[in-house]
Amino acid sequence: MANNTKTKAVKSLPKTKEKISVKKSHSHDIDTRLQSHFGFNKFKGRQEEAIHSLLNGHDTFVIMPTGGGKSLCYQLPAMILEGCAIVVSPLIALMKNQVDLVRGYSEDDNVAHFLNSSLNKGQIKAVREDVTSGKTKLLYVAPETLTKQENIDFFKSVKISFFAVDEAHCISEWGHDFRPEYRRLREMMDEINKELPVIALTATATPKVQSDIVKNLGLREPNIFISSFNRDNLYYEIQPKIKVDQTIKSIVKFISQNKGKSGIIYTLNRKTTEELAEILIANNIKAVAYHAGLDSKLRADRQDGFLNEDVQVIVATIAFGMGIDKPDIRFVIHYNMPKSIENYYQETGRAGRDGLEGKCILYYSHKDVSKLEHLMRDKPLSEREVGAQLISETLSFVETSVCRRKVLMHYFGEEWDLENCGKCDNCLHPKEKTEAKEEAVKVLKVVKALDGRFNLEYTINILCGRQTPSIVMYRHEKLPEFGIGKERDVHFWNSLIRQMLLEDLLRKDIEEYGLIKFTPKGEKYLKKPTSFQIVLNNLFEGADADDEESAAANNTGSATDEVLFEMLKELRQKQAKKLGLPPFVIFLETSLNDMATLYPTTLLELEKCQGVGKGKALKYGKPFAELIAKYVEDNDIEKPDDFVMKSVVNKGNNKVYIIQNVDKKIPLDTIAKNKDLRLDQLLEEMESIVASGTRLNLNYAIDDMLDENEQDDIIDYFRGCETSSLDVAREELAEFDFNWEQLKIMRIKFLCEYGN
Repeated sequence: MANNTKTKAVKSLPKTKEKISVKKSHSHDIDTRLQSHFGFNKFKGRQEEAIHSLLNGHDTFVIMPTGGGKSLCYQLPAMILEGCAIVVSPLIALMKNQVDLVRGYSEDDNVAHFLNSSLNKGQIKAVREDVTSGKTKLLYVAPETLTKQENIDFFKSVKISFFAVDEAHCISEWGHDFRPEYRRLREMMDEINKELPVIALTATATPKVQSDIVKNLGLREPNIFISSFNRDNLYYEIQPKIKVDQTIKSIVKFISQNKGKSGIIYTLNRKTTEELAEILIANNIKAVAYHAGLDSKLRADRQDGFLNEDVQVIVATIAFGMGIDKPDIRFVIHYNMPKSIENYYQETGRAGRDGLEGKCILYYSHKDVSKLEHLMRDKPLSEREVGAQLISETLSFVETSVCRRKVLMHYFGEEWDLENCGKCDNCLHPKEKTEAKEEAVKVLKVVKALDGRFNLEYTINILCGRQTPSIVMYRHEKLPEFGIGKERDVHFWNSLIRQMLLEDLLRKDIEEYGLIKFTPKGEKYLKKPTSFQIVLNNLFEGADADDEESAAANNTGSATDEVLFEMLKELRQKQAKKLGLPPFVIFLETSLNDMATLYPTTLLELEKCQGVGKGKALKYGKPFAELIAKYVEDNDIEKPDDFVMKSVVNKGNNKVYIIQNVDKKIPLDTIAKNKDLRLDQLLEEMESIVASGTRLNLNYAIDDMLDENEQDDIIDYFRGCETSSLDVAREELAEFDFNWEQLKIMRIKFLCEYGN
């Protein structure tokens, strides 16, 4: 799609003037100034139009994707116009970055400064002197800086050329980085000089956010320039995060196969950034962690190391990245689901800014959604409602089976007509379509009956015939349409409605918290239905990180050889009966899953599978290795590369520490606390130790948790059970009301006594 394409996003905004009259005093030298100040010989996209608009004194609104060159839209006019431009920017690190970039193009460092809380009195005085003398053309300030009366009085006393508001989405509660301080900007700008033009700039803005920016900044009949949101050099892929260890191994393997290529890994919390960085370093990858908990000097050093290519990968929270002008980032990996599509779009937009390849991989599990919801628990109700909507939109993108580009473009109000973009996982591996004409009609009937006053979840509950308290309160269980779709599950209706939204048969009113409404196209379709084919996605159904049973079940649908996996389970069953043991004592299903992925044909190779180790390989492994060797030969299978991820040093230390402290009979809570682990995490580590063949005598801890009869009841259960699932164990032993920790520690004891 061409860069000057007008989109639906501007329909509710003042119309962009297609032909902007340019004052002759500026028109004849703008190209020369571009070359002399910044070394470029031509403009990108709509830069030139936006620059002319500002030079001619018009309020201007620029929406340009990351890497599109939006900063130049105010930097060049600042160099041309008399006086100093005030640029409002949200982050100190971002200001420093921009100032360094501008100074890099100039012979004089005085040309650009920032004014914020990081400066001392002497530095502030020096900045003001440069502004007063006319040497400074660009002054970057935080919103808080602009609200101080002493600064307002100073700005009133000097020549200001215009105001620029960068990252303008921060002014909207629907933006991905809402900043209440931005709401006072118009008031402050009017006090300094209400006649000055204002340019607002952002990389990501939905139609709702665009409208908020124009309204809250008080832009006066602005010229609006929207470039296409399509980054055609980026490849988008979503992977299920079924088991944490497997996900980390996948990331390490991907980076190892892309040696020398720069990348960013985004996570939700500081601890994960540190842990992932340690694992990468252990695997000979130059990596550092970056988060707000580090002191400013260390953050700056690590950022510079990444920019200077002393560091290949930076593992970061969202505190990193705004304003990073590194053109050759080749991949962006999201270890957790981002908070919003805006976050995702901006963060992935840091890849491939030079127009060359950029891979964007997101690992997702249902638990990520719970984590995001948990982070909002203490926020005001209105913020929680907005956050819930943003998470819901991101979930729709993650779980969709249609072209990911189409979903992204639609979210930002841009039409995308291509059926197959060729650069996302869904388009490269399209799923079979199914006819859904009758079901689409049912959806439209329900939405019409509800008069567009309810959200997606409520609509689906009506379709499925669920009598929720809200439905009973509104007496909607009396509607003829109630339950007309009960033959289909929630997943189906979610998928169908999302695709109907993409095709404009319905629309979601995000300003009214996601109410589902009719469109003229939907009205027309209801009167005369035609074929409506959709694709369904079952990739993420049941996927839950760290859950042993679902991990084994779901992995058989990805890289795992399903036929071999079933053969291994059958062999395990035979061996278990032969030895008089429950199947899971021989090998956990996670171990079988690894075998059916890596095809180990020797005991040495078998040791590398999860939860096996040398002891178990020697004790139980021979028939499994022989079965796999014959299967590989019979089916002419080429074994995968023998990629082994190295664990970080403290993992080994944990093992030694746990064994030593259990020998000393140290309370489990104390062991966990000393290693910064929760009790459940400690028990997981203990089970891993035991599953690999090491014995742990936990009787001292077990005796404090359970009496002798209770222990016997659980041991008797494990002797005859068919599954290692603790959920099943709790159901079978429901009369005793055992908790997870009690069952887990007894399973560890059982493995020690019968499996080693």
